[in-house]
Amino acid sequence: MIADLGLPTDATAYVCGPESFMSDVTAALAGAGIDPGEIHTERFGSRSAVNPGVVPTEAPAPHQPPGSPGTGPLVTFVRTGLATSWSDRYDSILELAAACDVQVSWSCRTGVCHTCETGLVDGTVEYFPEPLDPPADGNLLLCCAKPDSDVALDL
Repeated sequence: MIADLGLPTDATAYVCGPESFMSDVTAALAGAGIDPGEIHTERFGSRSAVNPGVVPTEAPAPHQPPGSPGTGPLVTFVRTGLATSWSDRYDSILELAAACDVQVSWSCRTGVCHTCETGLVDGTVEYFPEPLDPPADGNLLLCCAKPDSDVALDL
C-alpha cells in the first residue's frame, strides 16, 4: 500500500507508533525507494520485552516465600515448578515472584511499562490499578495483577 502512494524518493518520513508497526512501515518506505537515513522513528506505547522468559543468572533457586503460607488462590510458576498459595501481604504477583526468587523481567517500577508482561497459561487475574495499555490476549502484567482464581504463569 505504501508503494502505491507514489511518494517521492527524496522524501523525509517520520514514523511514530509501537515497535512492530515502525519496523514494518520503515521497511515498506525503504522498499518504496526512500533513503533509510531519511526515515525517522519515535516509539509510542510499550516496549518489547528486554529479556523474555527466564534468563540464567547467579540467583537462588525458586522457593516458597518467607513467612506463613498464604490462603488464597494457587499461583504456579510453570517453568520453575514452584506453586504457592497467594497471600494478601503482596501487592502484586510481581512482588510474590520476587519473594520466591522467581526470575522475572521487569522495569515497570522505573517507568518502562510492559517489560513484566508474561504468559498466562491458566486462570484469571484482577488488576490494581487497571493498566492503561492492557497486555496482549493470553498474557498478564505481573506488576499490577493479583490472582482472581488459581493461575499458572509462564515463568
